[in-house]
Amino acid sequence: MDFVPFVKEDFEVFQIDGLEARMDELKKRVRPKLEALGQHFAPTLSALTGDEIFYHVAKHARRTVHPPNDTWVAFANSKRGYKKLPHFQIGLWSTHVFVWFAIIYESPVKEEIGKQLLQNWQQIRKQIPEDYFWSADHTKPDAEKQKNLSDEDFQRIFQRLQSVKKAEMLCGINLPKNEVLSMSREQFLEKVDETFKTLMPLYQITQKSTV
Repeated sequence: MDFVPFVKEDFEVFQIDGLEARMDELKKRVRPKLEALGQHFAPTLSALTGDEIFYHVAKHARRTVHPPNDTWVAFANSKRGYKKLPHFQIGLWSTHVFVWFAIIYESPVKEEIGKQLLQNWQQIRKQIPEDYFWSADHTKPDAEKQKNLSDEDFQRIFQRLQSVKKAEMLCGINLPKNEVLSMSREQFLEKVDETFKTLMPLYQITQKSTV
């Protein structure tokens, strides 16, 4: 399945009222594009990581009332799921597309991952570009550019992973809707590919905690 670029109507899905109506449009409009991105990038990430990577398109199956405000495809080295593992994501809100490396609160080795990341924080700060974003909550669209974080702020991200039960860590890029709409298919895929390569040091560090 070839990826077809995102269009304005894909972002407007999140303005539809009601769980059933919004999910119908998500399934029809957006999910096939996430499936295509999953098929495209799973082999790429397998080659980059040295692990067999599987993709998982968000189903939002637990929702019974509130419609989702974002959706995504996630990539992890397990066919069974991704939430407990360090993983990659491509997804969208109504305002932007995100490409993340993520550790979310379900991870059972979050504390150990936080220790490994904190030990390597100076190396990470040098390897990750200053215009990349960091987030502490995957359910919110807000994120902070690395260049706006002090060294203390930066270290606190990894400290929280160790000590706060619901703490999360996401790093990557946010592409504004208008920028995405102006990109060709090739430009978009190249940008995602470049981002995954840039985020790879984070994945490699976290694997020391999950082997």
